[in-house]
Amino acid sequence: MALLPLALTRWFDAKGWQLHPHQQAMLERAEASSTLLIAPTGGGKTLAGFLPTLSELANSPHKGLHTLYISPLKALTADIRRNLRTPIEGAGLPIRVEDRTGDTSYTQRRRQRADPPHILLTTPESLALLLSYEDAPRIFDGLQRVIVDEIHALAESKRGDQLMMCLARLCSLSPGLRRVGLSATVEDPPALAAYLGKDTAILLADPGPDPEISMLETETPPPWAGGGARHAIPEILEQVRRHKTTLIFHNTRAQAEIFFHNLWLQNEDDLPIGIHHGSLSREARERVEAALAEGRLRAVVCTGSLDLGLDWGDVDLVIQVGAPKNVKRLVQRIGRANHRYNAPSKALLVPANRFEVVECLAALQAAKDHDLDGAPRGPGPRDVLCQHILMAACAAPFDADALYAEVTQAGPYAALTRDQFAACLTFCATGGYALRAYDKWQRLLLRNGKWQLRDPRTAAVIRQNLGTIIDTETLKVRLRGRPTPLGEVEEAFAASLTPGDTFLIGGEIVRYEGLNELTVEVTRQPGRQPKVAVFGGTKFATSTLLADRIMALLQQPRWPGLPAHTAHWLALQREVSRLPAPDRLLLESFPQDGREHLCIYGFAGRNAQQTLGLLLTKRMEELGLAPLGFVATDYATLIWGLDPVTDAAPLFDLAALRQGLEGWLQGNAVMKRTFRNVAIIAGLIERTHQGRRKSGRQATFSSDILYDTLRRYDPDHLMLQITREETMRGMVDFGRIEAMLARISGRIDLVRLDGVTPLAAPLFLEPGKIPVQGAGRERLAEAEAQALLRAAGLD
Repeated sequence: MALLPLALTRWFDAKGWQLHPHQQAMLERAEASSTLLIAPTGGGKTLAGFLPTLSELANSPHKGLHTLYISPLKALTADIRRNLRTPIEGAGLPIRVEDRTGDTSYTQRRRQRADPPHILLTTPESLALLLSYEDAPRIFDGLQRVIVDEIHALAESKRGDQLMMCLARLCSLSPGLRRVGLSATVEDPPALAAYLGKDTAILLADPGPDPEISMLETETPPPWAGGGARHAIPEILEQVRRHKTTLIFHNTRAQAEIFFHNLWLQNEDDLPIGIHHGSLSREARERVEAALAEGRLRAVVCTGSLDLGLDWGDVDLVIQVGAPKNVKRLVQRIGRANHRYNAPSKALLVPANRFEVVECLAALQAAKDHDLDGAPRGPGPRDVLCQHILMAACAAPFDADALYAEVTQAGPYAALTRDQFAACLTFCATGGYALRAYDKWQRLLLRNGKWQLRDPRTAAVIRQNLGTIIDTETLKVRLRGRPTPLGEVEEAFAASLTPGDTFLIGGEIVRYEGLNELTVEVTRQPGRQPKVAVFGGTKFATSTLLADRIMALLQQPRWPGLPAHTAHWLALQREVSRLPAPDRLLLESFPQDGREHLCIYGFAGRNAQQTLGLLLTKRMEELGLAPLGFVATDYATLIWGLDPVTDAAPLFDLAALRQGLEGWLQGNAVMKRTFRNVAIIAGLIERTHQGRRKSGRQATFSSDILYDTLRRYDPDHLMLQITREETMRGMVDFGRIEAMLARISGRIDLVRLDGVTPLAAPLFLEPGKIPVQGAGRERLAEAEAQALLRAAGLD
């Protein structure tokens, strides 16, 4: 058992600090091979992970790298370095701590390889790069412990899959390596423990007091549709005045920009308020982070960029604007307030529209019940495995059986078959059947029983393209004459601008002046009504757990937890039609504005409801029902057309829907976009060549040609297999449609009504309506032509 060194004990005593029980338990488990610590935000879990390391290094001098700390955020590594140095320097311990991320200078990175520090703080991408070098065995020789922070966040992305294979490689290089996973929000601890390693033990800290969560009451009711929450700004400003520091979370970057602009216009007291999201420049984000840590800001409007791990001083209130879509994300954000052990976090939910009032209540109740959502973790994606194989070849020739055995030690790849591994290896070696004649994709060869790079010079290109984060096609935004960028916008948005157009970025209204060497040049233009930049932030879909809770809530006889306006709305819906039920599918059919409408309350999340709209309108076209268009939200799809639906059963035939999906996917842009991402991660397409980053258009052009070639000549190519799997899971989300149909087991209620219902009305106000080109449009055109002929007396 590791003991706290005397110098550190004295320093703790001088500070009046005592170890929490879970921190003491981590010291006692110092020799355990793998531990997952689940502790509440503010509970000192990161220090708990480091205590055995500090103890061992203080009691027994160590040469070289002892502990590797891995975080999903670059900013978190810098924050941890500052926090770690405080006790190390305070106790006078001879321990060197450094961080290594994409922001670390080339000189420092070279020095770290030659002379590693005792503790290295890094990211999954930087670790993969380190493991790709020939001297990786020397760098990691003697490594004793690896700490993975915010492991729940990594487990939900390909970055985590890449990291777990890198950990398996580290275990091969450093036998006896001890693993530590740290997390605050976990819906399935055993699954996350298995993800870290099959022998992982779970250590649960005292969860502390429940957070204080409520819905913000506003004088003005929320609008029927939209996501800006402008109606709540007076009450939000009052909350900012009452608290030291408030974080105001939004689900998308564009919504954060709009809200910040509107908030600033009503900020008559000139309260210092900042904005922080991933499309802003690193310099802009760091300025806000520094001001926040120093207590110089009263509020920050932000997105997921401030979700994780950083300790932001005096934050005493979190406001979530818009339904959180995911209970686990809400709990994580709430934990940013009162970031101290055994101090309850305080949070307010602000629904942006009428239906979000119901969703916010469901999320609030789920958080109080400690009911967290999370989809089951599927098998590790094979495009990431292909990249890992190429990375391994960069480091040294490898034996295929040994690498397969190593990879299957990683939790996500524990069930990987030898045939699946062999298919990935063949792709890495030759590019696959249709591409094997091209030298460009002939990258590996078998020599003396081991696989190695065909041309050692390709190692540099492979290293430049390591990583699973796919950049959106963005362009830097820079004030004319200034060297530092304000941030970035999507390429498609920049292409839509003409000189004189204005848009929001970093809370400022700027005027587009022109494009200069792939940089959007702007000038400040206050006082104009701006366009809104199309930022690449994630648009979340409501989780299955939250959707189920919403439907259960709708079945209650009364709703005492809802504001009177929303309760009245639901009661009116029940009176006019009926409310959706968990075990049945409600369809409403009614005429409105000279069109027939069909509303499907599937509660399957935005992506699945969108896909449902595409598939159902295709089925309606086949059945001669002349659909004209549709719009989708998280809870419903509204379709309009020329003919009423009188029999719903043929529309929801699962085999027909699957067949329709297959046909739709074949030439769809979603498949091509997914293929591009898969091909980049697997190494088929280079993002960077000889140090130069390809533009988004260049990468898309290359991937479109490859996609069409493979579809024609090698339809069973590994990249197409992976693309289909990714598409079905991602934007299409067909699995949730299948789950919905399984849940209702054919129980469909088609209710015919005289006009629009209270629950359907907000869908008429939703943006993003999608037209359907087909027989309905032809009938309309023919009717219009006949009317013109009649008017001219030519009928």
